[in-house]
Amino acid sequence: MEPDFRGDADHHDGTSDATPGGYADSRRPGELAFTIFLTIASGALLWNAYGIAGFEALSSPGAIPMATAAVMLISSIVILVKTARLKLVTNETMSKDILPWLVIVMFVLLVAFGIALKPLGFIPTAAIFLVLSMKLMARRSWPVTLLIALGSLVVIWLIFRIVFTVLLPAGIVPEAEFIQYFRDLFSAGGDA
Repeated sequence: MEPDFRGDADHHDGTSDATPGGYADSRRPGELAFTIFLTIASGALLWNAYGIAGFEALSSPGAIPMATAAVMLISSIVILVKTARLKLVTNETMSKDILPWLVIVMFVLLVAFGIALKPLGFIPTAAIFLVLSMKLMARRSWPVTLLIALGSLVVIWLIFRIVFTVLLPAGIVPEAEFIQYFRDLFSAGGDA
């Protein structure tokens, strides 16, 4: 890709700007911090891999994890050195181009979904998550958002819980009682 192809006008049209190579002679906001994080994480992984069995022999249990972590650490150091030498792009900001507020909000919603799944159960947690995420991203009216989100939840629940019999966290909804009620209702109707 041509280095002069990048600029203000080409990365706000909804297409991906994650083309291999990115900017040829500069770094984007947050890129240096991310490479520092990768280097530290690779070093920590190498230390943990060393803790498995030390460096006794090539056939020791920690040899493959150590080799992998060493390659990661060397690669991340090379990338860090190259990235640190580049000048920072002036036409982008972290909050606008790299990590906008909607991405942060969706990340928080996903973490909250994972935390609330066990105590609340699948149905209320998924309902809250779907309604909030669809309202934020689609920006439709509340009736349309509720109809689509809750309708989707019913379809998802029917497919996974009834058709595939996947056990979903029950939580505060007496899901098993509902299923048994409908089984009794249909089996009683078939006996008459």
